[in-house]
Amino acid sequence: MDRRKKIRWKIVGCAVGLSATPATLIVGAPSAASSPEAALPDPRPLGAKVFRGWALDTCHAPSLETLRAWSGSRYGAVGVYYGGRGRACPSQPNLGVSWMRGTRAIGWRVLPIYVGSQSPCVRNKNKKHVPIGDKPWSQGRKEGKDAVNRAKALALKKRSALYLDMEAYEQWRTKCAKTTLSFIRGWNREVRSHGYFPGFYSSAESGVLHLEQAREAGKHDLPSVMWFARWSGKASLSGEPVLPKSAWHPHRRIHQYVGNVTETHGGRTLQIDRNKVDAPVAIID
Repeated sequence: MDRRKKIRWKIVGCAVGLSATPATLIVGAPSAASSPEAALPDPRPLGAKVFRGWALDTCHAPSLETLRAWSGSRYGAVGVYYGGRGRACPSQPNLGVSWMRGTRAIGWRVLPIYVGSQSPCVRNKNKKHVPIGDKPWSQGRKEGKDAVNRAKALALKKRSALYLDMEAYEQWRTKCAKTTLSFIRGWNREVRSHGYFPGFYSSAESGVLHLEQAREAGKHDLPSVMWFARWSGKASLSGEPVLPKSAWHPHRRIHQYVGNVTETHGGRTLQIDRNKVDAPVAIID
């Protein structure tokens, strides 16, 4: 997903909704997130804006001119790397409030991606310089707050989805898995406490499998939306082997099914990953 990590495995690669009542926990009941048997609510009545269709993600936010040129394509949403210490594309010359509002004006939806600290056992060598430290919960909370502040600075309103990008890691290593999960849960807790939907992106056979195991184990503070990467070439939201059909459902899934492809529309060319989406997106002020 994040472009410098594209030297990666072919198979690569969240959950309660927000309560509409500020007086309650901004997440609904934690048990709804943790119980494998519990059905999650439709996020739309909870304030989410759900997009169903095709999305692209690419390293740098495309110019508005490029998005206009691509308006004739099948794509209707774009993933944008808007923050995080692990982001491979820190220079985003197009990204700003005017870009966000411009995408909305021409009919595009936005999937905001935050590339924060990475697992201590991350596989990608280009991500080993930003490891989660020895206080993963508090670090997750701190970076979650940063994710929210950066989202607000880009005019993203509450009930927007913010997606944490966690590159593939060796989740079978017990200590590393525990550290990584603590960070992810802390990030989710903080993002959710500010009224946003925390989403999670990772490899299907790594982070997504790990989070599904945590869900089955009854863990709280899990993501609200699951963005799973399996480069099978087949776009399927319900056929992922590591996710039961009842998990992160309804309207809580994105499948990144192809990566590193080049497409041209309206005379403008981009290198992209392809995604099938049925999930919350940004709500732009």
